[in-house]
Amino acid sequence: MSESNPKSQDGKEMPEDLEQQAEENNAEADMSVDDATVEALREAVEAADEDASPLSAQEEQAAEIASLKEKLLRAMADTENMRRRSEKEKEDAHNYAITKFARDMLSVSDNLRRALDSIPEEAREDETVKNLLTGVEMTESELLSTFGKHKIELVEAEGVKFNPNFHQAMFEIENPDVEPGTILQVVQSGYMIAGRLLRPALVGVAKGGQKKPDVKVDQTA
Repeated sequence: MSESNPKSQDGKEMPEDLEQQAEENNAEADMSVDDATVEALREAVEAADEDASPLSAQEEQAAEIASLKEKLLRAMADTENMRRRSEKEKEDAHNYAITKFARDMLSVSDNLRRALDSIPEEAREDETVKNLLTGVEMTESELLSTFGKHKIELVEAEGVKFNPNFHQAMFEIENPDVEPGTILQVVQSGYMIAGRLLRPALVGVAKGGQKKPDVKVDQTA
């Protein structure tokens, strides 16, 4: 009996093909559990990839249309923003291009007003002075009308609350009858151009508190 050839239970030698089959079965049994698990997972993934169907042509077309629509909306928004900025810059250039010239013309308006204020009341009754006064007033009125056509307007000052954004305080005036900070005198008129300050108004502001009401004591008690 040869030791190299395994025997069957009845003591006979096994055929060579059965011996080879037994060796292969033993090799498969020696495979580790981890290796078997990994192999099973790999086969499962491959099977899942094969089963996954690609997007249909209709779905791909819908996705492409949605992407193009989004890009178009963004381009339209950018174009609209650019148009608005261009219009704003054009409007600002139109409104404020004459700022320096307008500021210089304010001196002319100031001088006309000083000329009118310098004429005493008794002199205004003279016929010659009256005619001159009328001409100067018409000139001032025409100048202010021209200012208005170019969005140049007076800053409201006398009698209103002091606002550092539009007024420049030159001095304070003691007056307990009005609320502190009220403008009582305008030294030089202020002007706006298209909503932007062209020149602040030079003003005198009330100082002190508002006059308190007299308190009467009932002495009949």
